[in-house]
This record gives sequence, C-alpha cells and structure tokens, in this order.
Amino acid sequence: MASDHTRSAILAAAERLYADRGFSDVTLRDIVAEANVNLAAVNYHFGSKDELIAELFVTRSIATNRERLRQLKDAEEQGGGRAPIEAILRALVGPPLRGCLGPENQRSTAARFMIRASIESVPPIRRIKNREIDHLRKFAGAMRRSLPDRSDVDIYWGLNFALAMAHHTIRESERLTKLSEGKCDLDDVEDVVARVVTVATMALTAGKAEAKAPAKVAAR
Repeated sequence: MASDHTRSAILAAAERLYADRGFSDVTLRDIVAEANVNLAAVNYHFGSKDELIAELFVTRSIATNRERLRQLKDAEEQGGGRAPIEAILRALVGPPLRGCLGPENQRSTAARFMIRASIESVPPIRRIKNREIDHLRKFAGAMRRSLPDRSDVDIYWGLNFALAMAHHTIRESERLTKLSEGKCDLDDVEDVVARVVTVATMALTAGKAEAKAPAKVAAR
C-alpha cells in the first residue's frame, strides 16, 4: 500500500540522517526532503520528531532484546534451568556488541543509528530505556539462580556493570583503538564479548564487597 511505502520511506530516511548527523542536527524538513514526502505525511504517521525517534529505537531494541532472551533461554535449557553465569552474561552483552561492532556492522545504518543512540542522550530514548526493563528482570532472575549466594544488590550492580562495559565499549571503540595503537582489536567482536564477560564474571564471583563504606577520617 502507498501509505505503508511512505511510512517505510520516512523511517529509512530518518535512520540514515540520524546515523550520519545525530539527533539535534536533523530537522523534520531534512527527513521529508530525504524521503521525498511532504511534512503532513510525517505528522500523520508519527505525530512528532520525538515519536519518530522512539519508533526507530524501539524497532531496533526489540530485535536485540529478542535475541538476548533467545540466548538466555537456550543457556538455561542446556543448564537444566540454571545456566552458568558466563552464559547469562554472554546472552546479555553479546547481541548489542555483535550488532554494533565489527567492520561490516559498523558501516550499516542500523548499527550507526544505535551507536548514535548510545552516545547522544535524547528524551524519547531515555524514556524508553527507563521504561522497558522487563527483559533485564529476566536476566536478573537467571543470575540469582546461577549465583544463589549473592544478594539482590550484588546481582543488580553486576548486571549494571556488565551493561555499562558493553555500552562504553560501543561508544568509545574509536578512542580505544587509538589509545592502544591498534593493539585492542575491536573488529574481533567475539574477543570483545569474551573480555566483557570475563571481567563481569570476576566482579560477580569475587569476594563479597563490604556492605558499608569506610568511616570518614576525622579532620584534624
């Protein structure tokens, strides 16, 4: 249908422009010119720039989260309902790292859009990230089953740190390459995944952190 074609053209044009130029520098008029449609079509299908950004991000996130949960389910089934922590963390961080890193993915519009979404903090994407956390709760549950001696606080911090390492690696891949003078090979995505999983596993399985911060030293 013509309406579906117009909608797809708008989404494709918006994703290309946002990936290339960022969210703040792209206007709706830029998008309609790129998609060869009129402004009324954008308003009809999406309502606003924020809603257009949100739909793009949700579409890409759904695919990533489905793959995460598929890998988590496979890991738990293979473990008889209790997967090794390494397998859980690999299911958590592997799909976003594989989707954004590597010579082929880094050139794709979808990957560049998600990298841009990771770098730039815009309200519609922040709202979605803060709201859509049900899939992360499933990972937290799997982590509890894998590490029953760990407190809920330890589990949530461990999950958060694993995500932070993956997201920072995606955002700062170019800087790491320059800093290491190419020694850190960001094109070897499976090595990147393994390194993030190893460090996150060490953090979760090391000796239990002190529950309280050390007392302040009294001023002289």
